[in-house]
Amino acid sequence: MKKDFYEILGISKSATPEEIKKAYRKKALEFHPDKNPGNAEAEENFKACAEAYEILSDASKKAKYDQYGHQAFDGGGGGSGGHHMNMDDIFSQFGDIFGGGGFGGSFGGGGFGGNSGGQRRVKGSNLRIKVKLTLEEIANGVEKKVKVKRKIQAPGVKYKTCSTCNGQGQVLRVTNTILGRMQTAATCTVCGGSGQTIESKPTNADAYGMIMEDETVSIKIPAGVVDGMQLKVSSKGNDAPGNGIPGDLIVAIEELEHEFLKREGENLHFDLYISFPEAALGVSKEIEAVNGKVRIKLEEGIQSGKILRLKGKGIPSLNSYGSGDLLVHVNVWTPKTLNKEQRIFFENSLTDENFIPHPEKGDKSFFDKVKDMFS
Repeated sequence: MKKDFYEILGISKSATPEEIKKAYRKKALEFHPDKNPGNAEAEENFKACAEAYEILSDASKKAKYDQYGHQAFDGGGGGSGGHHMNMDDIFSQFGDIFGGGGFGGSFGGGGFGGNSGGQRRVKGSNLRIKVKLTLEEIANGVEKKVKVKRKIQAPGVKYKTCSTCNGQGQVLRVTNTILGRMQTAATCTVCGGSGQTIESKPTNADAYGMIMEDETVSIKIPAGVVDGMQLKVSSKGNDAPGNGIPGDLIVAIEELEHEFLKREGENLHFDLYISFPEAALGVSKEIEAVNGKVRIKLEEGIQSGKILRLKGKGIPSLNSYGSGDLLVHVNVWTPKTLNKEQRIFFENSLTDENFIPHPEKGDKSFFDKVKDMFS
């Protein structure tokens, strides 16, 4: 089981952004590869810290993690970050928080994740798509196949070492300050940091040696996702020039409205309309549920506004904590027009003791019912 992000960084859920950053810096320094050469366990811990920081330092991602846990980011075939990054990714994304001190120049900008000579691998851009899901698909989980138009490296592209940075991916600049001479490193603008430029390419490739290609991507969507949630499919975005790291495919979930059921978190609501005779005599009714129809029995004398709770007939929890409930709202339908015989019947019933309302102490008010729904 994946370790809790707060536990990884040694902080509480109430930690401030500054405390999260400080905790990550402390842990990353402890497990940094330059400080633990050849230690595979330290490297894994270093990546885990980066993954935790990537989520908890982003307010939106942190909120999703607090609500849904790891599955908020693991559903689309890829994780949220650190364990699926290489060391280049981590240093390029989070290296700035170390403030220039460090081990072997890696934190100071002179190197990227231990790559020789400071060369870094460029990452391709992410692609974003929207996937529409029915309530049934959300309740059961689904595998969707989508066609994605993405950039890939053209076959036959040849690269050579960038003459501007000599394959380093960076250029060094020395400036004089009141504190003395200061050396800084910046990404090479000619090769974009890859350390390579194109030597030859096919005629159908662009200036970076890339071509467009349609690819069918399979996306496994777990049960319980919510509208607006984003899943990530690793390495299915655009390729990067120079044999770089492919970007990711970001999948935004759009929930389609159901004809009969209304969703509220993991619970579902269904409005059931019955007639006066059905309410008075009691009746068996078949209602719509997310996994097919369900038959329920209504007791005789059932009152309008009664809420029946069908346990476990709602939406599964994204964290596998069971399923929500199906709440059936009973509405007694009042006829708008009456024929002569019906009118006489109801007129005669006006003074009938059986038709005079006698609410019992056990009959809950509207506000009590609303309170129960949210308890």
